[in-house]
Amino acid sequence: MPRLTPTRRAFLASGLAAAAARPLEARAAGERVVMNDASRLNPTPVAKHWRPASDPAGAYVEALRAELKDAAASGRRVAVGAARHSMGGQSLPRDGTAITFDRPWFDIDTANSLYRVSAGARWAEIIAKLDPLGFSPKVMQSNNDFGVASTFCINAHGWPVPFGPFGSTVRALRLMLADGSIVECSREKNAELFSLAMGGYGLFGIILDLDVEMAKNVLLAPTFEIMPAEAFADRFIAVAEKDPSVLMAYGRLSVARATFFDQALMITYRAAAEQPAILPAATNGGALTWLLNDIYREQIGSEAAKRARWYAETRVNPNLGSGVATRNSLMNEPVSNLRNPYRARTDILHEYFAPPDRFREFLAACREIIPPAKAEFLNVTLRYVAADETALMAFAPKARIAAVMSFSQEMSPEGEVDMIETTERLIDRVVALGGAFYLPYRLHARRDQIEKAYPNVARFIERKRVYDPKLLFRNTMWDVYFG
Repeated sequence: MPRLTPTRRAFLASGLAAAAARPLEARAAGERVVMNDASRLNPTPVAKHWRPASDPAGAYVEALRAELKDAAASGRRVAVGAARHSMGGQSLPRDGTAITFDRPWFDIDTANSLYRVSAGARWAEIIAKLDPLGFSPKVMQSNNDFGVASTFCINAHGWPVPFGPFGSTVRALRLMLADGSIVECSREKNAELFSLAMGGYGLFGIILDLDVEMAKNVLLAPTFEIMPAEAFADRFIAVAEKDPSVLMAYGRLSVARATFFDQALMITYRAAAEQPAILPAATNGGALTWLLNDIYREQIGSEAAKRARWYAETRVNPNLGSGVATRNSLMNEPVSNLRNPYRARTDILHEYFAPPDRFREFLAACREIIPPAKAEFLNVTLRYVAADETALMAFAPKARIAAVMSFSQEMSPEGEVDMIETTERLIDRVVALGGAFYLPYRLHARRDQIEKAYPNVARFIERKRVYDPKLLFRNTMWDVYFG
């Protein structure tokens, strides 16, 4: 498929108090629109919110160029998003132009296991398109709501093994720069821009479409293994890197305070012994999804519920049927399956990338820092991430165990300060181990922590100012971390 050529704590706490006191929403014509993200803690006024209708012929490109020209002339910043499930403001341009991509189109090359897709396509739409053809995304985010270009911009990873982040499966893309020109980027062509845009948080241009590798869809069967948490890293790395029969894998840890991170559960998926001639269509959540969400939420303020959930995951669930499902069904999970029903609380994600040989020390740091925090710790999912050799801002320059953590935070100034302090402590410890933390969640890291976790950050900022000298593409993340 050839390509056509005040203090930070006080500031955040006071801002949260103001947001809680006066809810913000879209105003009448001529007034600013107020947008937010998944944290519900970043109300941001924007001058304009525009949804261009993309198409494979590219008829919308001139309208996009005109929008950039108008924004530049007016001194407005520009940021692009899709599903807007971010938590760190990277899709929010204060007093600028917010662009949301949707309306997907596809061009699928089954002979070469590639698909070309428009930037705003959601993973659920991609799965729906590939599934009837017997294919599946090679790597995608762990939920199906997100946009494909957004996934590239944060270089998210999934849980198929033995792969690196999503960017490792992207062959090429088209990028519109600040001056409206369009460049084709790959590892061979405009390679520097490719490495900057991968995990570049939309700061180098607007992705129009991408060429992405796909894999065969297959029926998979799970295996469950319970072990001491200290034994997890060696076992997990062995199956992810040395057992080619394992196609998907993840882990969980016990979260009740009395046994915090003492036990680990590893779930691996291999091809089922019997493969039907025609695979069942992909589903997106079982009949008990609502019940599982209720159990998940019961953990807030209840150690008994945390123990009960761990028992269900380790003892009950492995015995409830075969667990056989297609690759597509396993990945086709919407964020809404873990929706938060509480207006006074919000779900906050953290993610840390630990060197496998320092994983025991990572566990010890978490045991020391997380249980005393005011925020309720609900879950951690462990995933394998192979070394990323392309992205300049790589969070996994070598193979890492990713720990995706879910907290339930009180929406109050006190809750926010507690979360900032907890985050800083965790980052300090994981960076000292040679690991990193994920940037696109709440913007609670100190700049010195960013510089230690991402040693190429100075180069990243310098190249940003070369490719976008007027800083047209800016967002809240740029202001807090890089500006």
